[in-house]
Amino acid sequence: MKKIFPFVLSLALLACLTLASCSQEEEGLAKVTLNEVAHSIFYAPQYAAIELGYFQEEGIDLTVVNGGGADNVMTALIAGEADIGFMGSEASIYVYNQGADDHFINFAQLTQRAGNFLVSREPMEDFTWDDLRGATVLGGRKGGMPQMVFEYILKQQGIDPATDVEIDQSIDFGLTAAAFTSGDADFTVEFEPYATALELEGAGYVVASLGVDSGYVPYTAYCAQASYIEGNGEIIQKFTNAIQRGMEYVNTHTPEEIAAIIQPQFPETEESTIATIVARYQEQDTWKNDLIFEESSFQLLQDILDEAGELTARAPYEELVTTEFAEEASK
Repeated sequence: MKKIFPFVLSLALLACLTLASCSQEEEGLAKVTLNEVAHSIFYAPQYAAIELGYFQEEGIDLTVVNGGGADNVMTALIAGEADIGFMGSEASIYVYNQGADDHFINFAQLTQRAGNFLVSREPMEDFTWDDLRGATVLGGRKGGMPQMVFEYILKQQGIDPATDVEIDQSIDFGLTAAAFTSGDADFTVEFEPYATALELEGAGYVVASLGVDSGYVPYTAYCAQASYIEGNGEIIQKFTNAIQRGMEYVNTHTPEEIAAIIQPQFPETEESTIATIVARYQEQDTWKNDLIFEESSFQLLQDILDEAGELTARAPYEELVTTEFAEEASK
């Protein structure tokens, strides 16, 4: 026993030193809380960055909270419950136009197409948008990007969203797929994995991509309050670096490789299903090559808001967008 004890003691001391070292290493990371608008495969670059350890490598201890809608994300930011918000940039415009002293600045754009799909109750091989005339559709929240992009497409197709289609906007975000399955609506507008899940259940059929039919739209971006960015520029840069690396990963790897990496983020979804969804997003050129939020994209966003009747005044690009962090990350 006397001979064994020093060896055991050495192991114990080594373990303590290792734990202390790990603890010190964790303490050296900057804690950042990100509130995301939804937890969706649509945001694969972000989850790739998480699962590949890019945030830790950049010195960030990241906590991700699912806000379940842009309004909830913005509420969390204003309340100080999150440092960075991830949502449609329309929310930052709304806050700015309300005269906020400490407004929100968008510093990185992730997606350049809408990520939702139109799902019908029956197969429609020859679907056209005119098929929506007189139909009932489960839509999104008034003033939110999913609904506004949907209305934008309808108007582009010569369809009046107010009179030609019955759009039900009473269903909470993320619950429309279940409501569609149990209800009698003709169509529903769904994000992934809900669109594919409805197909796999035989409860619905994807007939159109809003991302394809709306064209390039600055759908989601990362933002933070001006005061946070001013006082934490180094953290914002590190965060942007990690997202850029995640973006580069999904743009250079196969759907199967990406699915294997991000599957822990979606434990309830089969890896093969994730790969199918990623392929769908890749095919429609969903993700940018860089995170730079260009002025033309910002103005297009405001055009969409204006057409939807949600814009009280146009907000200045230079006040609500900064590209310095994305430009540095893309070097």
